[in-house]
Amino acid sequence: MSRILALDFGEKRIGVAVSDALNIIAQSVGTIERKGIKNDLKKIRDLVREYDAARLIVGLPLNMDGTEGKSANRAVDFVNELKKEINIRVEMVDERLTTAQGERIFLEADLSRKKRKKNIDKIAAQLILQNYLDKNANIRHCERTK
Repeated sequence: MSRILALDFGEKRIGVAVSDALNIIAQSVGTIERKGIKNDLKKIRDLVREYDAARLIVGLPLNMDGTEGKSANRAVDFVNELKKEINIRVEMVDERLTTAQGERIFLEADLSRKKRKKNIDKIAAQLILQNYLDKNANIRHCERTK
């Protein structure tokens, strides 16, 4: 099985996570400091190559009512550029509540505000990917039991 790479797209940073070879567990692998679209795309291309990823998941930051706002529009524009540059399947998935979920994890771990801010993009990407992997594991399980 090929790995899956996930991105939490933000204005200043892009959080990055990758699945294990069996697509069961998501692991954070850091962030990309945003320095322009060309640089961002190159770094993502390098990560796809490094992890031999067959699929790329990008969080879609919908509003709580499910509508697309400015952040979602920016993410969609970014993904459209990404699809032109990267020759693997790219999917967008609802990322509502992943940042809040990450904040809760950090608060429970009693991390300082500074450390939370520095690491929230990484944990959000990991949560986006883990949710995706769990959802698709359930689908695969249901298909096997039919």
